[in-house]
Amino acid sequence: MDVVKFVRMKDGDMEDYVFLREQEIHFAQETADRVINMLMAMENSMAGYKISRLAHSAQAATRAWRDGADIDWVVTALLHDIGDELAPFNHSDLAASILKPFVRNQCYWTVRMHGLFQMVYYADKLGEDPHGHAQFADHPFYDDCVEFCERWDQSSFDPDYDTLPAAFFFPMVQEVFRRPAFDPAITDAHLRVPLTDDGVSAGRTGH
Repeated sequence: MDVVKFVRMKDGDMEDYVFLREQEIHFAQETADRVINMLMAMENSMAGYKISRLAHSAQAATRAWRDGADIDWVVTALLHDIGDELAPFNHSDLAASILKPFVRNQCYWTVRMHGLFQMVYYADKLGEDPHGHAQFADHPFYDDCVEFCERWDQSSFDPDYDTLPAAFFFPMVQEVFRRPAFDPAITDAHLRVPLTDDGVSAGRTGH
C-alpha cells in the first residue's frame, strides 16, 4: 500500500488509518531534522541587528550552556525565536508550540511568554506599555522568564561574543526531540529547574 484508498476521510477504513499512523510515526521521528533546518534558515532572516537571527539563537544557547543550564534550558534558548520565520507577529507562541511536547512546562511557558517579557527593554521607546508582563507576577515561572530574558535573550546580540557554532547544539536538539511526546515525566507541569548551575558551569569552561 503506497497511498490510502479514500478521497474523503469519512470513507477511510482500518487499513487506511493503520497505514497513515505508520507514516505519521516515521515522519515524527524526523522532526529534529526539520527543526534544525528551520533554525539554520534564520541565517538569512530579518535584518537590522548586528548579527543574524541564527547567530542570536546560538549565542543565547551558548550563554545558557556556559551558565550550566540543563539540556531543556539550552535547547529552549537555542529555539526560542524559531517562530520568527512563519509567525513574526506571534513568534513566541509558535516556538513554544514546537517545544511543548518535548520539554518541561517551565521551559514551554518561558518561551511562550518571552516576547511579552522582553517588552520591558524597549516598549516605552515605541510609546507602548513595557510592563504588560506584571500581570503574571504570581505565576510560578515568572522569575524564570525574567531571568531567561535578562541573562540569555536580550544580551545575545553581540558580534564580538565567543559564540559556539549552532551545530554544537544539534545533538541536544536530536536528543530532546527523540523523547516521547507529551510524556508527563518530562513535561511535568510543576517541575522548576534553575537556569544556572555553578558546578556544571565550571566543567564547561573549555567550550
